[in-house]
Amino acid sequence: MGIHYVAEHRLFHLQGPNTSYVLQLNEKGVPMHVYWGRRIEDAPWDGMLLFRERASFSPNPYPEDRSISFDTMPQEYPAYGTGDFRHPAYQVQLEDGTTITELAYVGHRIVAGKPALEGLPSTYAESDAEAQTLLLELADAYSGLRVEFSYTAFANHDAIARSVKLTNAGGATIRLLRAMSGSVDFKHDKFDMITLSGAWARERDLFRRSIVPGMQAVESRRGSSSHQHNPFVALVSPLADEDNGEAYGFSLVYSGSFVAQAEVDQFRTTRVSLGINPFDFEWRLETGESFLTPELVMAYSPEGIGGMSRVFHRLYRSRLCRGKFRDEARPVLVNNWEATYFQFDADKIESIAAVGRQLGIELFVLDDGWFGHRDNDDSSLGDWKVDYRKLPGGLADLASRVNRLDMQFGLWFEPEMVSPDSDLYRAHPDWCLHVPGRRRTEGRKQLVLDLSRKDVCDYLIESVGAILSSAPITYVKWDMNRNMTEIGSAIAAPNRQRETAHRYMLGLYRVLETITSTFPNVLFESCSGGGGRFDPGMLYYMPQTWTSDNTDAVSRLRIQYGTSLAYPVSAMGAHVSAVPNHQVHRNTSLKTRGDVAMSGNFGYELDLTQMSEREKKEVAEQVAQYKEVRHLVQFGDFYRLRSPFEGNDAAWMMVSEDKSEAFAVYAKVLAEPNAPLDWLRFKGLEAKAKYRLVGGESVYGGDQLMYAGIVIPELHGDYATCVWRLERIS
Repeated sequence: MGIHYVAEHRLFHLQGPNTSYVLQLNEKGVPMHVYWGRRIEDAPWDGMLLFRERASFSPNPYPEDRSISFDTMPQEYPAYGTGDFRHPAYQVQLEDGTTITELAYVGHRIVAGKPALEGLPSTYAESDAEAQTLLLELADAYSGLRVEFSYTAFANHDAIARSVKLTNAGGATIRLLRAMSGSVDFKHDKFDMITLSGAWARERDLFRRSIVPGMQAVESRRGSSSHQHNPFVALVSPLADEDNGEAYGFSLVYSGSFVAQAEVDQFRTTRVSLGINPFDFEWRLETGESFLTPELVMAYSPEGIGGMSRVFHRLYRSRLCRGKFRDEARPVLVNNWEATYFQFDADKIESIAAVGRQLGIELFVLDDGWFGHRDNDDSSLGDWKVDYRKLPGGLADLASRVNRLDMQFGLWFEPEMVSPDSDLYRAHPDWCLHVPGRRRTEGRKQLVLDLSRKDVCDYLIESVGAILSSAPITYVKWDMNRNMTEIGSAIAAPNRQRETAHRYMLGLYRVLETITSTFPNVLFESCSGGGGRFDPGMLYYMPQTWTSDNTDAVSRLRIQYGTSLAYPVSAMGAHVSAVPNHQVHRNTSLKTRGDVAMSGNFGYELDLTQMSEREKKEVAEQVAQYKEVRHLVQFGDFYRLRSPFEGNDAAWMMVSEDKSEAFAVYAKVLAEPNAPLDWLRFKGLEAKAKYRLVGGESVYGGDQLMYAGIVIPELHGDYATCVWRLERIS
């Protein structure tokens, strides 16, 4: 691992364990992209970059060399206006109204470790030996704009982390109109593009298509990363599968509106860029002010899509997630939402917790309805005070009752929202996002608080902190149940209103940093109507996310499989709920629901007191089984075996880092008459080792399990599952 500067060629070579990333300054100081892929030991080499004179429609910036055109040059951070007609990585408007800038090299530093991004979530290094960072500075002589690029190479991860800092070092205001976090120019267009898209309760479906000339993109304009599209895109070789072929992944560490795009130009080269969505965005930079883009994480693997995913998984699990719960086993929980919704009292909650404890469950989570006068979703958001009608003894009493059962106690919040029917809104009607004189669009009878304001953020820190200090709360589910409309702030100047959405995210990140640091022993789980804000930015503050409000086991096959392209299993909340399922009204067996939910942070979301003795016995067995494999699920390497997007079944497995244990799950969706015999091939095992099936006497070679496979038992009926546990015996 390291970053090497070859002064003779003004070339920078970033190396990871198996990866190289190379950029070079041309004679005018413009950084050009040279290479990204399998690790190479030496750079430069002959023919790194080749240029050819084109028609006059591709202008030449340097008259002395007509072979060079920005329209064909592979650039690291391209601008628009001087001959490159592709999408730019950044754009500014100067005080004279023009939008032309030309960045050229000023200097660079190579530092040990990885500097933090002030006010923004990012990956990190715990020691200087884990990473090196290139800080490359460029400037536009005319305007005084200075831009510092940050590239981090990791010693143990085949990933590059990038961000950009733009500073106004001139004497006049600069309007920043676009600021991507990173841009990569590939030499060809022979790629398939993979994205994760969907809707509420149908998040992160996997879409794969060949790229074509022109733009292809996913984006959010909703003020959050969204259910509709995830801030992730991958380019893979056309024949790439889970185990073979090149895969380039791009993941934006940000929770607001974004764009992820690939553009194929006239010469069949491909430009990929990700960053804050420039739609409805502007940022004024006065003299001396800076703007820092969110971090872009780029992962490469020559071992297919699965190899790329495991790069993201290992990095995000160990160097994006933080705090004590990064490395601790997460508790098995029961949540009362689908058991009671808003209708509960302390005795009912205690009765569910009591049964849960008998079954081995470790944490009870009280969901919506415990505050204000919240009997439905029409009121009280923002009034973070206990409803003593339901809980006469308050949260401290209820938590104590749960603790006496030897269970932990957790709580649901939705801090970023305010109900028009609330004491907070009546006292501060200007605290929500709104435009004076315009109606305030409601969603679910709620408005969005203006977290671009310090006073609003301070209120959340104080009010949520007071609740967390009032009782022994060890878990928080942090929900957010609508997108932004009328994005304006009552205190922002007219020429800064288009900064509001990003300032909201900066305010949210400050709130989360303060609260999670103040309460380090609380396990925080993020949620946004399920998976509406499942992104790396939130994982920095909260190590797990409620994957989807849709808890149906069959739906979860696709949701959890798609999510795994970029996110580790340790980040996914997965629960067993009642049947018929409350979202899709499907009936599945308790076994199937349990087997699927075990591939995540396991829990239950139903009324345990209404279960039969047979069902309770099965739940107790599921909880015990999960505790035996929890370390594999949360800390093992994840391998996808069969895709629910390609057939009638799905399968995946988790393997310990030392390959001594494994846990595999198989699910068949619809029964098939007179079905053929079928074998499932495992992955990630030690080929020369011997493995025993836990609970039986059968012993297999790792090579047998991976190359020949294990027979899938006959499964009866629709929606049937089976699991295997393996332990190495030699």
